[in-house]
Amino acid sequence: MAANTGQVGPDDDWLAKLEEPVLEPELPIVDPHHHLWLRAGYTYLMPELAADMASGHNIVGTVFAECHSMYRQDGAEEERSLGETEFVTGQAAMSASGKFGPGKACAVMFGNVDMGLGAAVEPLLEKHVAASGDRFRGVRYSTGWDAHEKIRNVGPDAGMLVSDRTKEAAAVLSRMGLELDSWLYHPQLDEVAELADALPELTIVLNHVGTPILGGPYRGKRDEVLADWREKIRRVGERENVFIKLGALPIRMPDYEGDRSLPPGSEEVAAAWRPWVETCIEAFTPARSMFESNFPVQKRWCSYQVCWNAFKRIAADHSADEKADLFAGAAVRAYRMEEVIG
Repeated sequence: MAANTGQVGPDDDWLAKLEEPVLEPELPIVDPHHHLWLRAGYTYLMPELAADMASGHNIVGTVFAECHSMYRQDGAEEERSLGETEFVTGQAAMSASGKFGPGKACAVMFGNVDMGLGAAVEPLLEKHVAASGDRFRGVRYSTGWDAHEKIRNVGPDAGMLVSDRTKEAAAVLSRMGLELDSWLYHPQLDEVAELADALPELTIVLNHVGTPILGGPYRGKRDEVLADWREKIRRVGERENVFIKLGALPIRMPDYEGDRSLPPGSEEVAAAWRPWVETCIEAFTPARSMFESNFPVQKRWCSYQVCWNAFKRIAADHSADEKADLFAGAAVRAYRMEEVIG
């Protein structure tokens, strides 16, 4: 992390202290997970995303990831997330003008609906599809939960991903040809396998390598966590309807004793991420594995340029076809982007 860890957004001056030559600059990339927002005084909208996309890598398209951005202030509670879908549609139109570069930002998106609505979620999903100009590809359901008091719970209770209501709503997604992004913590990974078995026609995209918890009660137990996570990840990877996103991992742990005055370079990032990423690629194969930026969250720790260079270092020994999947193909298939990206 940057020396100024108290600031809300990334430290652009700190990141600018390190610039690298871009590796394999012609390799087409679809970034399948980034956000846009005005949050606590920090702005990351089309101009800021476009600047990162223009930092040297060949970003041909992106997928907007829901983040409770620009919700409606009034109206029915369950419909307020339509504001985010409308907002993303506008940002995509800005990108489509060509004034922010050739890459198609927000080419598609996934949003947020109340999965607790069960089978009654269908009319709401139809409204999101209409509001998006047919960019809406699915829903992210964030259910991260751990019993320990030191873990920040994202979901209100245990087992939300496999509740009866969730399965009903997920069945609607499947029938409509929409996907489900899942964000939870590594002790919950068996829930992903259970949902995948219950709905084998549903495309599930597991976020952030299954989010291994390395803080709180797990601090100092990296090898233990890695072993438990690896076993669970391999089980999930056996489900052919599950894809995985590779990224959003820590680089420098709190006990890091190196020079924090400079941001990490891609060699440092690749070394920190390699054990987790390589395990995922082995478990899911490149055909169902996709590198993700998770910007601007990840921007607090490394630049967009460094992030994608790190992925290219990790993938260096893979074939051209495997790289094509890891950097674009898997995302294009998971989010039905064939006609959008070309």
